[in-house]
Amino acid sequence: MQVVLFANGFCTQGDLDRARRLSPDLVMAVDGGLRWLHLLGWHPHVYIGDEDSAPREQTRALEVQGTEVLRFPPDKDETDLELALLEAVHRGARELHVFAALGGRWDQTLANLLLVLHPEIRGRAVFFYADGQILFPVYDHAVIRGHPGDTVSFLALGGPARGVTLTGFRYPLREGEFLPGSTLGVSNALVAPEARVTVREGTLLAIWIPRGVQERIEAHKALHDDMRGHTSSSPGGAP
Repeated sequence: MQVVLFANGFCTQGDLDRARRLSPDLVMAVDGGLRWLHLLGWHPHVYIGDEDSAPREQTRALEVQGTEVLRFPPDKDETDLELALLEAVHRGARELHVFAALGGRWDQTLANLLLVLHPEIRGRAVFFYADGQILFPVYDHAVIRGHPGDTVSFLALGGPARGVTLTGFRYPLREGEFLPGSTLGVSNALVAPEARVTVREGTLLAIWIPRGVQERIEAHKALHDDMRGHTSSSPGGAP
Protein backbone atom coordinates (compact mmCIF):
# COMPACT_ATOMS: atom_id res chain seq x y z
CA MET A 1 0.00 0.00 0.00
CA GLN A 2 1.50 3.29 -1.15
CA VAL A 3 0.66 6.48 0.76
CA VAL A 4 1.51 10.07 -0.13
CA LEU A 5 1.57 12.63 2.68
CA PHE A 6 1.93 16.39 2.31
CA ALA A 7 3.08 18.31 5.38
CA ASN A 8 3.15 22.09 5.85
CA GLY A 9 6.81 22.76 5.05
CA PHE A 10 8.58 23.84 1.88
CA CYS A 11 7.86 22.25 -1.48
CA THR A 12 9.28 23.02 -4.93
CA GLN A 13 7.77 22.62 -8.35
CA GLY A 14 10.13 19.70 -8.93
CA ASP A 15 8.78 17.96 -5.83
CA LEU A 16 5.20 18.51 -7.00
CA ASP A 17 6.10 17.10 -10.42
CA ARG A 18 7.60 14.03 -8.74
CA ALA A 19 4.43 13.57 -6.70
CA ARG A 20 2.41 13.55 -9.91
CA ARG A 21 4.40 10.55 -11.11
CA LEU A 22 3.26 8.47 -8.14
CA SER A 23 0.10 6.38 -8.03
CA PRO A 24 -0.84 6.36 -4.34
CA ASP A 25 -3.51 4.21 -2.80
CA LEU A 26 -4.03 6.84 -0.11
CA VAL A 27 -3.41 10.61 -0.08
CA MET A 28 -3.13 12.37 3.28
CA ALA A 29 -3.10 16.10 4.00
CA VAL A 30 -1.14 16.86 7.17
CA ASP A 31 -2.69 20.08 8.48
CA GLY A 32 -1.41 22.99 6.33
CA GLY A 33 -0.08 20.53 3.75
CA LEU A 34 -3.56 20.82 2.31
CA ARG A 35 -2.36 23.86 0.32
CA TRP A 36 0.06 21.74 -1.71
CA LEU A 37 -2.68 19.28 -2.60
CA HIS A 38 -4.78 22.19 -3.83
CA LEU A 39 -1.92 23.15 -6.16
CA LEU A 40 -1.79 19.58 -7.46
CA GLY A 41 -5.53 19.48 -7.91
CA TRP A 42 -5.68 16.44 -5.65
CA HIS A 43 -8.45 15.71 -3.17
CA PRO A 44 -7.12 14.05 0.02
CA HIS A 45 -8.63 10.85 1.28
CA VAL A 46 -7.66 11.81 4.83
CA TYR A 47 -6.93 15.10 6.58
CA ILE A 48 -5.13 14.88 9.90
CA GLY A 49 -4.00 17.66 12.20
CA ASP A 50 -4.79 20.27 14.82
CA GLU A 51 -6.04 22.87 12.30
CA ASP A 52 -3.54 25.50 13.42
CA SER A 53 -2.46 26.06 9.79
CA ALA A 54 -5.59 24.95 7.93
CA PRO A 55 -8.77 27.01 8.48
CA ARG A 56 -11.69 25.16 10.02
CA GLU A 57 -13.85 26.23 7.06
CA GLN A 58 -11.54 24.29 4.74
CA THR A 59 -11.64 21.11 6.79
CA ARG A 60 -15.42 21.33 7.07
CA ALA A 61 -15.61 21.67 3.30
CA LEU A 62 -13.39 18.59 3.00
CA GLU A 63 -15.81 16.58 5.12
CA VAL A 64 -18.69 17.58 2.86
CA GLN A 65 -16.64 16.42 -0.13
CA GLY A 66 -16.00 13.01 1.44
CA THR A 67 -12.58 13.44 3.05
CA GLU A 68 -12.10 11.69 6.37
CA VAL A 69 -11.09 14.40 8.86
CA LEU A 70 -9.12 13.41 11.96
CA ARG A 71 -8.84 16.39 14.31
CA PHE A 72 -6.42 16.64 17.24
CA PRO A 73 -5.94 19.32 19.88
CA PRO A 74 -2.99 21.74 19.49
CA ASP A 75 -1.63 20.69 22.89
CA LYS A 76 -0.47 17.14 22.31
CA ASP A 77 2.66 15.00 22.63
CA GLU A 78 3.08 14.21 18.92
CA THR A 79 3.53 16.36 15.85
CA ASP A 80 0.87 16.21 13.17
CA LEU A 81 3.28 14.34 10.88
CA GLU A 82 3.98 11.67 13.49
CA LEU A 83 0.24 11.16 13.94
CA ALA A 84 -0.23 10.98 10.18
CA LEU A 85 2.56 8.44 9.62
CA LEU A 86 1.28 6.26 12.45
CA GLU A 87 -2.26 6.45 11.03
CA ALA A 88 -0.95 5.41 7.62
CA VAL A 89 0.99 2.50 9.13
CA HIS A 90 -2.05 1.36 11.10
CA ARG A 91 -3.98 1.29 7.81
CA GLY A 92 -1.41 -1.04 6.29
CA ALA A 93 1.01 1.32 4.54
CA ARG A 94 4.32 -0.22 3.56
CA GLU A 95 5.56 2.61 1.33
CA LEU A 96 5.28 6.22 2.49
CA HIS A 97 6.17 9.24 0.35
CA VAL A 98 6.47 12.42 2.40
CA PHE A 99 6.50 15.88 0.82
CA ALA A 100 7.02 19.34 2.35
CA ALA A 101 8.36 17.95 5.64
CA LEU A 102 11.90 19.39 5.50
CA GLY A 103 13.34 22.91 5.48
CA GLY A 104 12.53 26.00 7.49
CA ARG A 105 12.49 25.07 11.19
CA TRP A 106 15.40 22.79 12.00
CA ASP A 107 13.65 21.32 15.04
CA GLN A 108 10.77 20.17 12.87
CA THR A 109 13.09 18.99 10.09
CA LEU A 110 15.28 16.86 12.35
CA ALA A 111 12.30 15.50 14.28
CA ASN A 112 10.59 14.53 11.02
CA LEU A 113 13.65 12.67 9.71
CA LEU A 114 14.10 10.82 13.00
CA LEU A 115 10.55 9.49 12.76
CA VAL A 116 12.00 6.66 10.65
CA LEU A 117 13.35 5.23 13.92
CA HIS A 118 9.90 5.13 15.54
CA PRO A 119 9.20 1.51 16.58
CA GLU A 120 5.92 1.46 14.62
CA ILE A 121 7.37 3.09 11.52
CA ARG A 122 10.77 1.41 11.38
CA GLY A 123 10.98 -1.17 8.63
CA ARG A 124 8.63 0.66 6.26
CA ALA A 125 9.92 2.30 3.11
CA VAL A 126 9.80 6.02 3.89
CA PHE A 127 10.90 8.62 1.32
CA PHE A 128 11.28 12.32 2.09
CA TYR A 129 11.41 14.72 -0.88
CA ALA A 130 13.16 18.08 -0.54
CA ASP A 131 14.02 20.37 -3.45
CA GLY A 132 14.79 17.49 -5.80
CA GLN A 133 16.69 15.47 -3.20
CA ILE A 134 15.39 12.21 -1.75
CA LEU A 135 16.15 11.03 1.78
CA PHE A 136 15.26 7.56 3.01
CA PRO A 137 16.29 5.04 5.67
CA VAL A 138 18.10 1.80 4.83
CA TYR A 139 17.23 -0.78 7.46
CA ASP A 140 18.65 -3.85 5.74
CA HIS A 141 19.02 -3.34 1.98
CA ALA A 142 18.14 -0.92 -0.78
CA VAL A 143 18.60 -0.58 -4.53
CA ILE A 144 19.20 2.89 -5.97
CA ARG A 145 18.40 3.30 -9.66
CA GLY A 146 19.75 6.58 -10.93
CA HIS A 147 22.49 7.91 -13.17
CA PRO A 148 26.27 7.78 -12.88
CA GLY A 149 27.41 10.95 -11.15
CA ASP A 150 24.41 11.18 -8.80
CA THR A 151 25.59 12.02 -5.29
CA VAL A 152 24.54 9.66 -2.49
CA SER A 153 25.55 10.16 1.13
CA PHE A 154 25.01 7.83 4.08
CA LEU A 155 24.72 8.71 7.77
CA ALA A 156 24.30 6.34 10.71
CA LEU A 157 21.04 6.86 12.61
CA GLY A 158 20.37 5.92 16.21
CA GLY A 159 23.66 4.07 16.68
CA PRO A 160 26.38 2.35 14.64
CA ALA A 161 25.50 0.79 11.31
CA ARG A 162 27.58 -2.37 10.86
CA GLY A 163 28.14 -4.80 8.05
CA VAL A 164 27.60 -2.08 5.45
CA THR A 165 28.28 -3.13 1.87
CA LEU A 166 28.12 -0.66 -1.03
CA THR A 167 28.30 -1.77 -4.67
CA GLY A 168 27.94 0.41 -7.75
CA PHE A 169 29.46 3.42 -5.99
CA ARG A 170 32.63 5.44 -6.58
CA TYR A 171 33.76 4.40 -3.10
CA PRO A 172 32.66 0.78 -2.63
CA LEU A 173 32.66 -0.84 0.75
CA ARG A 174 32.43 -4.37 2.10
CA GLU A 175 31.28 -5.13 5.65
CA GLY A 176 32.14 -1.61 6.79
CA GLU A 177 30.96 0.37 9.82
CA PHE A 178 29.39 3.82 10.03
CA LEU A 179 29.41 5.55 13.40
CA PRO A 180 27.01 8.32 14.46
CA GLY A 181 28.74 11.67 14.03
CA SER A 182 31.14 10.36 11.38
CA THR A 183 31.23 11.90 7.89
CA LEU A 184 32.67 8.76 6.32
CA GLY A 185 29.63 8.26 4.10
CA VAL A 186 29.26 11.83 2.83
CA SER A 187 29.56 12.57 -0.91
CA ASN A 188 29.71 9.12 -2.44
CA ALA A 189 28.43 8.80 -6.01
CA LEU A 190 26.88 6.32 -8.40
CA VAL A 191 29.13 4.81 -11.07
CA ALA A 192 26.39 2.63 -12.55
CA PRO A 193 22.67 3.01 -13.26
CA GLU A 194 21.97 0.68 -10.34
CA ALA A 195 23.71 0.59 -6.97
CA ARG A 196 23.07 -1.57 -3.91
CA VAL A 197 23.33 -0.99 -0.19
CA THR A 198 23.10 -3.64 2.51
CA VAL A 199 23.19 -3.14 6.27
CA ARG A 200 23.61 -6.10 8.57
CA GLU A 201 22.97 -4.16 11.81
CA GLY A 202 21.59 -0.68 12.46
CA THR A 203 20.08 1.98 10.22
CA LEU A 204 21.52 4.29 7.58
CA LEU A 205 19.97 7.50 6.32
CA ALA A 206 20.58 7.80 2.58
CA ILE A 207 20.55 11.23 0.93
CA TRP A 208 20.29 10.94 -2.85
CA ILE A 209 21.06 14.07 -4.87
CA PRO A 210 20.54 13.58 -8.62
CA ARG A 211 23.32 15.01 -10.77
CA GLY A 212 21.13 17.77 -12.20
CA VAL A 213 20.14 18.91 -8.71
CA GLN A 214 23.80 18.90 -7.60
CA GLU A 215 24.74 21.01 -10.62
CA ARG A 216 22.00 23.51 -9.77
CA ILE A 217 23.23 23.73 -6.19
CA GLU A 218 26.82 24.32 -7.33
CA ALA A 219 25.71 26.98 -9.83
CA HIS A 220 23.80 28.77 -7.08
CA LYS A 221 26.87 28.68 -4.82
CA ALA A 222 29.06 30.05 -7.62
CA LEU A 223 26.64 32.90 -8.21
CA HIS A 224 26.59 33.69 -4.50
CA ASP A 225 30.40 33.71 -4.34
CA ASP A 226 30.57 35.96 -7.41
CA MET A 227 28.13 38.44 -5.91
CA ARG A 228 30.06 38.44 -2.63
CA GLY A 229 33.28 39.18 -4.54
CA HIS A 230 31.72 42.19 -6.23
CA THR A 231 30.46 43.47 -2.89
CA SER A 232 33.85 43.19 -1.19
CA SER A 233 35.62 45.11 -3.98
CA SER A 234 34.07 48.42 -3.06
CA PRO A 235 36.27 51.58 -3.08
CA GLY A 236 38.68 51.92 -0.16
CA GLY A 237 38.49 48.21 0.62
CA ALA A 238 35.34 48.65 2.72
CA PRO A 239 33.44 45.38 3.27
